[in-house]
Formats: sequence, C-alpha cells, structure tokens
Amino acid sequence: SVLGVLLVLTIFHNPIIVYAGEGVPNVALFTFGDSYYDAGNKVFLSQRKDLPQTYWPYGKSRDYPNGKFSDGHIVPDFIADFISIPNGVLPPVLKPGVDISRGVSFAVADASILGAPVESMTLNQQVVKFKNMKSNWNDSYIEKSLFMIYIGTEDYLNFTKANPNADASAQQAFVTNVINRLKNDIKLLYSLGASKFVVQLLAPLGCLPIVRQEYKTGNECYELLNDLAKQHNGKIGPMLNEFAKISTSPYGFQFTVFDFYNAVLRRIATGRSLNYRFFVTNTSCCGVGTHNAYGCGKGNVHSKLCEYQRSYFFFDGRHNTEKAQEEMAHLLYGADPDVVQPMTVRELIVYPTGETMREYWEPNNLAIRRRPSRDFYLGLAAYY
Repeated sequence: SVLGVLLVLTIFHNPIIVYAGEGVPNVALFTFGDSYYDAGNKVFLSQRKDLPQTYWPYGKSRDYPNGKFSDGHIVPDFIADFISIPNGVLPPVLKPGVDISRGVSFAVADASILGAPVESMTLNQQVVKFKNMKSNWNDSYIEKSLFMIYIGTEDYLNFTKANPNADASAQQAFVTNVINRLKNDIKLLYSLGASKFVVQLLAPLGCLPIVRQEYKTGNECYELLNDLAKQHNGKIGPMLNEFAKISTSPYGFQFTVFDFYNAVLRRIATGRSLNYRFFVTNTSCCGVGTHNAYGCGKGNVHSKLCEYQRSYFFFDGRHNTEKAQEEMAHLLYGADPDVVQPMTVRELIVYPTGETMREYWEPNNLAIRRRPSRDFYLGLAAYY
C-alpha cells in the first residue's frame, strides 16, 4: 500500500520527496551532450525531414513528437521543473526565438567528444557556442548556475564498430584520449565562468537493446562496450577532484557525479528490474511489434507501441521512457551517495560559490551494501 511504502521510507531513511523550487535560488541550467540531453536541437541542425524523433510514438506522453528521444520529457526537463524554470522545459538553443534567460540546451543527437559527427556538434563545438552567447548572461549568474554534461556514447560505439578486435592497450589509449578531450572542454567552460558541474557517467553501453541486437548477444550484454564505459567512468571522478582541488578562481570549482551506469544496471538486471517496476525487452517502442530498435519513430516503419510505455525502462533501442527519465532526475536531485556524489544537485545549487568543497568524489562499490539504498526505496515510491 502507499502507507506501507511511506512507512518503509520513513523507517530506513530520511524523507526523499523532492518539492519543485523549494529553497532553490534563481539559477540557470545549461546542458551539453548527445541525444540523451537533446531538447530538439538536431531537428534544427539537420537537413533531413524524416528524423525519427519527429514522428510518433516519440512524444506520445506529451501528445506530440517534440524532437526529444523519449515518449515525453527528458532528465534536464525534470531538473528544470525542480528549479522552477518556466514551463519546466529547457529550450533547444537552435530553435529561433526561445527564452534563454533561465538557461538552454546545447546538446545535439549524435554528438561526440572526438571526431566530426555528421549534422551534429562535438562537445567542444557546443562549448564554443556557449562562449559566443555568453554575453546573454552576467558573470555572477553564470557562476551560480548548473552545467550538466552527458556525452561519450557515440565515441565508444564508433570505436568498437571500427575496432572490434582492439586489445587492452588500444582500448586504454582510446579512453585516455576521450578523457583528455573531455577535460579540455570542461576546462574551457570553467574559464568562461562556469563553476557548478553535474557530470553523468555513461550507461552500461553493452546492455543497450540496440547493441544487444547488433552484436546478437540475446539477453546478455556486450561486455567489450561495458568495459569501455567502466574505464571511462572510472576516470571522471578523479578528474573532477583534481579540478576542484587546484582551482584558483574566486568562484571556485564545484561538482557532482551521477552514477548512471549502476542506476541503469540495477534496473535492467535479471530478477531486479521488477524491484523497480520496469520491464526490459530487446525490441523497439518498449518491446511490441515486429520491428527492431532501428524502426521506432521512422516514418516508413509502422512500429506498434506497447500498451503502457511507462511500465518499460527503454523507450527505443538506447533511450529511456519518460517515467525512467523522471526517476533518474529524482536520483540526481535528491538521492544518496550510492547514486550521486559528493553531493546532490539540490545541494550543489545552494552550495556557496567560491567556497572550497569539503567532500570529494570517492570510489565506491555499489554491489556491496549493508541495506538497500535510497535508490531502491525511491523506485518503490515512484511506482506506488
């Protein structure tokens, strides 16, 4: 029952319910990355007229396709709502005439850290665009605002496809190259006045339905891609620690890291996904129909949508349903150190600019727990 769940939450943990806007200062939100954070920029950048995200069933939970890779809102939209950005939606920077006073999304589908993606932008190009628009916000506003980053999926998918037999040293060299470029881009943002960073770790890339289909692994994950994601993720925290410890700017460097990898893994692991009330399948449009994950949303493919998509974790071959996105946003905003550390997004927002961080990222082992994490109870609460 609802009462039972609330009692469990109260007994085991402090309350974790998030109230939008409560105690949150007037700040902006800027997002950078790929299709996970794309608020619709790809639609305005591409010359194509048949982009999947502009067709049903994308946007179904919000009544119409909105250029986002979900059936509705994505993580940045929920964060925008939590911090009382008007309409609870972050606008795409490439859409003419949008209100950017409370921030904007620079993320574009197919974006990467390395290379020159077709009809997309590298992370560096997104940061340079922010640089060119910086005069729209004053310095004090920028330094207290949030800068969220999620990118890297395309880099590792492309590397694996081009180098299926890469040995350990080649993999390590590639990861190091990606991380060094990412570090330079974050450094550039920092030099432009950004001081509060939220970096989302990569998902278990080998477990994406579209990857399991391409490499024909059935219900098993493609471990080469998972290993690359883990190598990448393991370098993020130490890199951000270094930035924070050597910061000489008067506005400082503050950050938090969201362990998206394990948050996803716990929800798709056999026997555990039911604990989070999500179904996981390997086919498109949350698992119903004769077409695989490439078909969802394509104009010439009549993929049949599952009856109740909010029950599923994946909406298409690599992106999550709105319900899953909402849960991830709650984890970012108010979860415990098993999920986001060294502080929550809500704590990061109110952390005084210019003040040295008292805690830093620390490696942890989410597989070893004395009791279920707050993440688990949040999943229950979200279901009921």
